[in-house]
Amino acid sequence: MRENLMKMGVSALLCGAVLAGCSWGIKLDAGGRNVRVAWDGNVSGCTERGKVTVSVLDRVGPVDRSNLKVRDELEVMARNEAAGLQADTIRPLGDPRDGAQSWAAYRCGPAVARPATDRPAERPPQGATETYPIK
Repeated sequence: MRENLMKMGVSALLCGAVLAGCSWGIKLDAGGRNVRVAWDGNVSGCTERGKVTVSVLDRVGPVDRSNLKVRDELEVMARNEAAGLQADTIRPLGDPRDGAQSWAAYRCGPAVARPATDRPAERPPQGATETYPIK
């Protein structure tokens, strides 16, 4: 009985490790480092180079993967693929669905700093706490 429980435990650990490794190692390559993401959708003055659709596992068996991790991996893969189209900018064409997402790829030339809005940034209330993302 104890031996069977130990075998089941080891089997479960091995299966989990194998499934977790399916999308492990998705990294930004040299070409992808030169591709920016136009989250604001502003691609005026750019030439469209094509469409990229990428996908990753969004579930490992019955368990949903972290939405943030899935989105990060989709962005990395889209940037890597867009470099192959000689694109330097991508923008999402929609939200991820079932671990897949489509992106439009553009050639914009050197990035020019563009203001996101015409109004000045709002100052936080006095004594408010500011947070910053950590990667």
